[in-house]
Amino acid sequence: MSLRKRLGRGLIAVLGAIFILHWIAADWIIRSAAEKQMANRLADDGYSLLESLAYSDADQVAFNSFHISSVYNRRLSGHYYLVKVDAQAYPSPSLLDFPLAVEAVGPEQSMLYHAAGPEKTPLLVLTLGAVRFGHRINISVAEDLSAVDHDITAIRVAYLGLTLLILFSAIGLLRWDIQRALSPLATVRAELEQVAGGGRQHIGSEVPAEVQPLVEEINHLLELVARRLQQSRTAMGNLAHALKSPMALLLRTGEDPHFDGRPDLRSRLDEQSQAIRHCIERELKRARIAGDQQAAPAFNPHNEIIALKKTLRAIYADKPLDIQVTAPKQLLHFDREDLMEVLGNLLDNACKWAKQRIDVELALEGGVVIRVADDGPGCQNEDLAYLTQRGRRLDESVQGHGLGLGIVSDIVNTYHGAIYFGRSKVLGGFLVTVSLPLHR
Repeated sequence: MSLRKRLGRGLIAVLGAIFILHWIAADWIIRSAAEKQMANRLADDGYSLLESLAYSDADQVAFNSFHISSVYNRRLSGHYYLVKVDAQAYPSPSLLDFPLAVEAVGPEQSMLYHAAGPEKTPLLVLTLGAVRFGHRINISVAEDLSAVDHDITAIRVAYLGLTLLILFSAIGLLRWDIQRALSPLATVRAELEQVAGGGRQHIGSEVPAEVQPLVEEINHLLELVARRLQQSRTAMGNLAHALKSPMALLLRTGEDPHFDGRPDLRSRLDEQSQAIRHCIERELKRARIAGDQQAAPAFNPHNEIIALKKTLRAIYADKPLDIQVTAPKQLLHFDREDLMEVLGNLLDNACKWAKQRIDVELALEGGVVIRVADDGPGCQNEDLAYLTQRGRRLDESVQGHGLGLGIVSDIVNTYHGAIYFGRSKVLGGFLVTVSLPLHR
């Protein structure tokens, strides 16, 4: 799961939980406020009933309901009272014959609770306790909650809609903010793809502080790899230069008259010396082809092939070579050393076998396509399968050690490309076609 999805799901879950709890709390607060307002009204009516109590000469307590609202006189109006003087009960006319179940409280006490009214309607009941004229009195005042519940339900639905609107708006804003906050990571990813494709050599440093150490380590590793690669190639060239003189001395030693009596030993020494000399010459040629340039993030095919052409014509100065180059001047996001290795080996092979003419073409045809053709003798169809085998030489009379096309094949496989061999229809000699995808 991506970091964006993880953050999004976590924040949505937290926001959802918060809004659910908020909605439940708001619903409870609204209901409590409504019931509190109703309780205040019930208390006013209850104390009015209590003040209307009167003492008669017959040691009886009576009350006058004249000052009580007429709503208590209408049948099943939703407003009820029940006055108990000792064991005597005086219900409101609105109750009809319904036995209202109330709770008893002590003197100077009150209780607010819910009860079932006529037709099972929900009631909010307030019971007040008092002692008047030596009698224990409980006054219970009740009001139907149906209308309040209906209003609360309407408020609840409206508030739920508003809450959902705010929730989805908050989720949308959070998704946008997460995307904005993670945009530097998308930039780092794009820069990494450019590094992999040769478009750049390091990642930009304008990243969040949490990612900065990772970017610095990656840049450090990229610099280290590039430096090690350059050092390795330089070391190979230096080693070849250092071995050239001892190798020449070893070859002259093989011509010493002391070996005249041991022709087999001289032959073995000469064979191994020649093999080492071929390796040294190849590395020196490779160093000349690569030149003194540092590792580059991009490859300019036209300029590089022209420079390679001049180098090879100097190496094969004994041949009247005509090398024709067709290549675009735009930059390609490939490792320069890899493409120089491919072109250098292909052109070096063509220079060995060509009589006079070599055509090299680099084109962009859905990818990078390199074609190198010469006017040499070409290769038989049955021998084409052996060309990329390391150390395999089809003609021992030509200098070489059978590594060039094998190295080209390894580099092409690294880029997930393809290499094809055939005969040139224009020049009649050998034709090599290399295809490399633009995006690896």
